[in-house]
Amino acid sequence: MNATVTVALAVGAAVVLVSAIALRIADRLGLPSLLLYLALGVALGESGLGVQFEDFALTQTLGVAALVVILAEGGLTTRWADVRRAVGPGLALSTVGVTVSVGTTAAVAVWLLGLDWPFALLLGAVVSSTDAAAVFATLRRLPLPRRMVAALEVESGLNDAPVILLVVVLADRLTGGDSSSWWVTELLIVGELAGGAVIGVGLGFGGAWLLRRSALPLSGFYPLATLALCVLAFALADLLHTSGFVAVYLCGLVLGNAALPHRAASIGFAEGMASLAQIGLFVLLGLLVSPSRLPEALGPALLVGLALTLVARPLSVALSLVWFRMPWRQQAFVSWAGLRGAVPIVLATFPLTAQVPGATFVFDTVFVLVVVFTLVQGWSLPWVARRLGIATPVTPRDVDVESAPLEELDAELMQLTVPEGSRLHGVYLPELRLPEDAAVVLIVRDGRSFVPGPTTRLMRGDQALLVSARESRAEAERRLRAVSRAGRLASWRGETGTATEAD
Repeated sequence: MNATVTVALAVGAAVVLVSAIALRIADRLGLPSLLLYLALGVALGESGLGVQFEDFALTQTLGVAALVVILAEGGLTTRWADVRRAVGPGLALSTVGVTVSVGTTAAVAVWLLGLDWPFALLLGAVVSSTDAAAVFATLRRLPLPRRMVAALEVESGLNDAPVILLVVVLADRLTGGDSSSWWVTELLIVGELAGGAVIGVGLGFGGAWLLRRSALPLSGFYPLATLALCVLAFALADLLHTSGFVAVYLCGLVLGNAALPHRAASIGFAEGMASLAQIGLFVLLGLLVSPSRLPEALGPALLVGLALTLVARPLSVALSLVWFRMPWRQQAFVSWAGLRGAVPIVLATFPLTAQVPGATFVFDTVFVLVVVFTLVQGWSLPWVARRLGIATPVTPRDVDVESAPLEELDAELMQLTVPEGSRLHGVYLPELRLPEDAAVVLIVRDGRSFVPGPTTRLMRGDQALLVSARESRAEAERRLRAVSRAGRLASWRGETGTATEAD
């Protein structure tokens, strides 16, 4: 066997294993894991073990591929019940907020750093996008109001697309490749975003319909097919000259909220692939940087970062959320929680690949900015939430329902896990009021299996198997989630599973 391939496999496996340990250390220290992954890449690079890597074009290609997987996982793991009231604020932050951040940051860069306007706008565009991986990984661990967190998730899932288009346009202009009027460029960007949204939503619904009616030979194919549909949405949108990043996120959002076979396994697989993509991306970016140049970038990075964090971000949040009646304390937290991560560093490779004059300055400045401000903001988020008084009591996990198709019976087999804190605890099976063609057929409790009867109660930690006719599966799952949140009287109060959620 080729020795180079063997060594590459060994190094790759070692990096993944070390990164998994680093993730555990990061959780204990309260640090964003991306910083440890970046440090690992730097340690492997020219100033560490001596690995020489300066292929910016390859980094850009692999970075885009990693972002596709990360955004797909973000969409798949986002519950529509949580984000539907946050779509407006999220869209405003990802469009109006981005515009305000770019303009404000560029103005400060012109004033303090003496940059010309086109180059300052490019720098402002590169740093203005919040990072989906950092936001998803950090905020989902904190007990915060769901609508506010959902707005941040929608923003981080959608703001990559307009920023990437803006960076490409600005880099092209700085190299003399685009002379179109600004209003023409703006119309093209809006058209690409709208086209990507249509493709993503359409492919999501079409893919969900197909997966529900397909009996795949192995259950492991369902997670592969689900993630493949998201990647296909990106590729199709990009080939049609629309926004692939909008398409992949919205396709994942539709699929993640559809009644899919083996849904939990599909989401778990996507989470694992996104973690692997993050590890590879951050280590690669760490390899790419030259530590000897970073001290020169420290001053500009701090100036731009302070301007972005203390001026541009608060102003963009205030102008974006003024119509949505979000309390000022939550707006203050949203301003502080605009986490940067891999996305700005990947975007900084675009000017390098396009050979924009001064692109190395942009890359080094953005790298230092991301490291410093991710460390400060990521570590301080729990403290800021407590000081603002917006931390909420820890809510119980949503009930887990996994399904598998029974094609010949035209039915669905569902596995239910009763989590800690669920109000399913103590509920008699008849009180579930499941559809007539759905029933609990087996319960596993403390390692012992038994067939339940009418007087059987569900207990926390139980695992139960349910069989339902295919057309009743959605109603049965909706009923289980409603009782899990509101208790046995859910149907009497007209609960739908969302009425008890915190704002």
